[in-house]
Amino acid sequence: MQKPNILFIMTDDHAAHAMSCYGSKINKTPNLDRIAEDGMRFDNCYVTNSICTPSRAAILTGTHNHVNRVTTLSSKLDNRLPNLAKHLKTGGYQTCIIGKWHLGIEEASVPSGFDHWCVLPGQGDYHNPKMLEMGEMKKFNGYATDIITDKSMDWLENRDKDKPFFLMCHHKAPHRPWEPDEKHAHMYEDEDIRVPDSFDDDYKNRAKAAAVAKMRMTDLTETDLKATPPEGLTQEEEKHWRYQRYIKDYLRCVASVDDNVGRILDYLDENGLTENTIVVYTSDQGFFLGDHGWFDKRFMYEESMQMPFVIRYPEKIKADSVCREIICNVDFAPTFLDMAGLTIPSYMQGYSFTPLLAGEIPDDWQQSAYHRYWMNEDSCHNVYAHYGIRTKEHKLIYYYNEDCGEPGANPNSGDQPEWELFDLKKDPLELFNEYKNPEYKNIVKHLTAQLEQKMAQIGDTPMH
Repeated sequence: MQKPNILFIMTDDHAAHAMSCYGSKINKTPNLDRIAEDGMRFDNCYVTNSICTPSRAAILTGTHNHVNRVTTLSSKLDNRLPNLAKHLKTGGYQTCIIGKWHLGIEEASVPSGFDHWCVLPGQGDYHNPKMLEMGEMKKFNGYATDIITDKSMDWLENRDKDKPFFLMCHHKAPHRPWEPDEKHAHMYEDEDIRVPDSFDDDYKNRAKAAAVAKMRMTDLTETDLKATPPEGLTQEEEKHWRYQRYIKDYLRCVASVDDNVGRILDYLDENGLTENTIVVYTSDQGFFLGDHGWFDKRFMYEESMQMPFVIRYPEKIKADSVCREIICNVDFAPTFLDMAGLTIPSYMQGYSFTPLLAGEIPDDWQQSAYHRYWMNEDSCHNVYAHYGIRTKEHKLIYYYNEDCGEPGANPNSGDQPEWELFDLKKDPLELFNEYKNPEYKNIVKHLTAQLEQKMAQIGDTPMH
């Protein structure tokens, strides 16, 4: 039986609620919607650490960050470790990664397991980016999203046609500082983008962590905004002005991604590859699009923790289907190996969700998602270190506020640890902490036990 090709398209910081197939009220993504319409949309896909580098390590290794040791932005992935690409290559696949890597470009951390690789150094540039191709630094003229797509299609065109392929097409967009290309530079120019319902969050009724985070509209720089705020605006008017500058550039970058995803989907159609190619579109985490008055990610709050995940494979996945079961980014690697008919190695901590793709829910399917953010910053974004679990109905978060000796993490700020509990059915915007509410005493007890059980299962160390 012919093994399926795997095309894994990932962006950086693309929130699910900026995709029309997820019900976006602020933009349209017709080409991303093509994947969902021809396959399955996952409504409860979650990141285990809502920041770029750790998420990418979890995706590639199928392990949590305390295991793969990529806990912060300062971490590097040891390229001697086994990973998804290595297993697929051993299983007969031709492998390639193009675009954002963000796991280190030193000799000990450059991509391994790939027949070909061409990656941005660090975050990379939007315009005329340099890329490290098989160890040689080169400069490419043009816009990063176009270039990454061009190079991905060039590799597809010149690959060994006798082998199935695994291609990771990793865009840097729509990451800060949100620089659109010329084609999309004037989108939304004559309209006002609606603010989210929690835009004017006052951060009351929650742990201190929310109030001290430096991710508000006033924390956007002139580099982010590409302009100086007009004089004479009230505080509220300037806040809205800043939001419009930010969100329009963000959505312009998303529009370029959508166009380029359309190009690569068209390539599959034109070359007879659609039927036997698994196509995935996701992002390395979510993002705050003015939600809670913020930009950026890091928190366990929904807009940051939720990842978009749409997957198409005509042979196995029913068109226009939706799955509401919980999956996590550590589940991607075992799932792809399973779909390729290869053995899932015992070291991987994720679970294959292949049954979910067929519309079947195993009796023992996971009922919660675990998240741990390690950086404990007291500068820059100032998001406290925390961990917790999300079930379908509740979210329990513990801000332990310690650096744990991790690279790039800052020492305890002196603030006391705190807990948050959200009733997601009653309070989907996560505005009211119910942890100390006597009515939730039994739920707190149950979720705390569930959190401890999950940490014991994956081998992480509790701080409470």
